[in-house]
Formats: sequence, structure tokens, C-alpha cells
Amino acid sequence: MTAVAPRLRRPATQDGPLRVLLLHGLGGKPSVWDPFAARADARLELWDVELPWRAMAGSESWGSLPQPAQYLVDLLRQPYDAVVAHSYAANLLTEAGAAGWIEPRPTVLISPFYRSSPQDFDWSVISYYLNDFHRVFEEALEVGGTGRFAKAHRDWMALRLRDQIGPYGWMRFFESYLRTPFLDLAAVRSPLLVLSGEQDIAARPQDGRTLAAAVPGARFEMLDGCRHFPMVEAPDLVTSLVCDFLAAGPRPARHAAAPRSRLEMS
Repeated sequence: MTAVAPRLRRPATQDGPLRVLLLHGLGGKPSVWDPFAARADARLELWDVELPWRAMAGSESWGSLPQPAQYLVDLLRQPYDAVVAHSYAANLLTEAGAAGWIEPRPTVLISPFYRSSPQDFDWSVISYYLNDFHRVFEEALEVGGTGRFAKAHRDWMALRLRDQIGPYGWMRFFESYLRTPFLDLAAVRSPLLVLSGEQDIAARPQDGRTLAAAVPGARFEMLDGCRHFPMVEAPDLVTSLVCDFLAAGPRPARHAAAPRSRLEMS
């Protein structure tokens, strides 16, 4: 397993900075945080990282690993005061927190996938996420900078993204979704804010609401009119919610290195 290297995206310009790590989702890239970085409070020291499942990574090797959450566990051994994660990264982060693989810290989950019961998964759900998987990428290309392209070209790009992720990457995503009913969310100790788009066709808005309800003290916000990428669709609102949440927390003490991971990796 090859380590990934975070980069300083934007230094803080006020004393007493909060060091915040930004994590993109499956088929995404760090630029999805551009609107947030342009608006975030000056006290936030922003870091991001190109994760192995980024758009057009050119490799499916990460998808052959039994537990991709190890990438995030390794990253969070560093002294970040808070973490903001989108979509698939939000799922892996939740799993790591529930298992006690990472130290608690203020956390924002945007558009997470979650179901509370194994009975919530049936063949129609599997068919939807398999056969319509490309629709999430169509939406991403519509709301991002590629929105200037013709729809036919965006649809072609979405299929290319789907094919680049491939069956192994899709399996890692759907396995993480299937595991969500079995997570011990009562064990999560991080202060938590969950944001879901009202019109999200990928991570249902009730997924975020149900997840937040299962974590002690967590807060949930439904974002009216938003889909799967609210930090791009409603950047002012999302930035305000995230910054207010982080500002309301205690002044951070730098984290010691997280305990050695208990994940078994090959």
C-alpha cells in the first residue's frame, strides 16, 4: 500500500489556527473544495490530498485492497484538528471512527451513505447503484467547471469515470455501504455535523439523517435544493455551516499521533 501525501491548500491568516483536512469522494479530486477554500474562515488552515480513488487516477490497484480506510487512518495520524469528508471518504471515515482506529476530532460528513438495517438492501438497491452508477458522475460534471461542456460530452466523460473506477473500485464502495448497518455508531466520539442534499440521487438524504441520529450528540442539516455536491452547489451555505460548527468547538490542543491501526492489510 502506497502512502498518500497531503498538501497545505491554504494557510491560516489568524492566530490560533484550526488545521482542517479535506477529503474528496470516489471519482472526485481536491478541486471539489475550491468554493469552500475561497470562502472559509481565515482561522482555518486547510489541507487536502489526492486520494487513490480520485478522478482519472489511472489505476485500480487501490480497489484490490480489503480495507481502503487504511489510507485515512494513516493520514489522521497527523495532528489535524478537524476533518471534512465527502461521499465515499465520509463512509470510510465513519467506519474508522466507529471501530476506534482514529482519534476523535470535530468531523463534518457531507453526503454520506448509510442504512440502519441489512433489510434496507435488496436486489433493486444493488441494481440501482450498479447500473446507474454513472449518474453520480454526470451530476458532478454538471455542477463543476465542466458544466460548460455540452451534455453529450459530459455524459461521455461520466462513463469514462465509471470505467476508470472499474468493478473493483465499485465493489469497495458498495461493500462499505453494505457494512453500514453493522457499524457501532454509539462508539463514535467525534463531535459530528452531517450535511445531506435534499435532492441527492446517490446518498439519500435520509441516509445522512439516520446516521446522525445514531451518533451521540451529532447534528444534521438538510440542504434544500442541493444534490450530491452541496459544497459546489451551495458553497456559501455549506461554508457557513462548517465554519460555525468548527468555531463552536473547544480551542484545539494538537493531537498526539493516533494509536497504531488494528487493520490487517496485505
